[in-house]
Amino acid sequence: MIYLELPPNVANMQKMANGLAKSMFRPISRKYDKAEHTPPKELDALKSMLGGSGGGMGGLGGGGKDKEAKPGVKNGGNMIAIAAMTEMCWGDAGLALAIPGQGLGNAAIMAAGTPEQKEKFGKCWAAMAITEPGTGSDAGNIKTTARKDGDDYIINGEKIYITSGGRASHVVVWANIDPSKGKAGIKSFVVPKDLPGVELVRLEKKMGIRASDTAAITFTNVRVPKENLLGSEEIKDKKEGFGGVMQTFDNTRPPVAAMSLGVSRASLDLTKELLAKEGVIIDYKKSRWTNDALRAEIEWMESEWESAYLLTMRAAWMADNGQPNSKEASMCKAKAGRVGNYIVLRCVELTRNLGYSEVHLLEKWARDQKILDIFEGTQQIQQLIVARQVLGKSSKELR
Repeated sequence: MIYLELPPNVANMQKMANGLAKSMFRPISRKYDKAEHTPPKELDALKSMLGGSGGGMGGLGGGGKDKEAKPGVKNGGNMIAIAAMTEMCWGDAGLALAIPGQGLGNAAIMAAGTPEQKEKFGKCWAAMAITEPGTGSDAGNIKTTARKDGDDYIINGEKIYITSGGRASHVVVWANIDPSKGKAGIKSFVVPKDLPGVELVRLEKKMGIRASDTAAITFTNVRVPKENLLGSEEIKDKKEGFGGVMQTFDNTRPPVAAMSLGVSRASLDLTKELLAKEGVIIDYKKSRWTNDALRAEIEWMESEWESAYLLTMRAAWMADNGQPNSKEASMCKAKAGRVGNYIVLRCVELTRNLGYSEVHLLEKWARDQKILDIFEGTQQIQQLIVARQVLGKSSKELR
């Protein structure tokens, strides 16, 4: 049974996030699209309001799977994060990513950290450093190393495409502590950016989400305490060891899907508003098959959006209730990214010159949306993960 009405705690946060999107994000959206690499000072007030919650991906909830879930159905932090992120990205996806203290690395800390680490690093602003030159989507082939030296680890390597890497105070770095063990040796470390050997190489100039900075950082003999390694130092077999690190994605992929949902719904809402001014009103009492082609397509896009939304909420609900959700996290990420791409581009086409010009934000949303189908795992990677889960195949058996 599917209940479409949101629980009160989720609905309340959704309402608050929508108000934030309308009153703060939308009015300055174009300003920071034009002023890339300029920190959005208007967002500084949100840091104290959110209290550096450490949930990651826009905060306002989240916190990984509830591994000690008590009996009874829970509608908790992950569902709240999805509802909030959807609304904030309806306002502006780049600004949602630029909220101080709410980085992708915070989600990793909450997903993989010990209670002590969550307490220690929960209030910092942590970016996520996974991607490297030459590795792309192959997270299991990273070259960055972390060599044990007494009570410390010494990190060497280069990371690129780090969301909020310029402004965040910390970076969660994926590195291999024993390359001879392959993927099993990959661990994640919380690295303060002010440590010797951490160098911000550049900030990327991007097509979209320009309010959020994207950085390249090198790590040269960076010494970090062993306590900064998230989770256990123990190297287990490949499936259990690397799989534990990859659980971070189970926590961050649904919020990225929610970002796509927010941008695509904003495009649909504005397109319907512009069409209504021209006398094109959608009559939902009529069958889609008796409508004209334009109205039928709008209804079809809305139904596709709804299915992606429900998939995303299910993945979040499973995390809240301590259920494995790797397949569902990839399903919602793939669905929302693909549907979002289609909707925003089609809305630009349907609104013609109004969609293509800067009169409205449609052209900006089309630019913002593209990365939401790419980062945290491309469309092709998500389909591979789902196929492996359904068929019971390993990454070696199904590439």
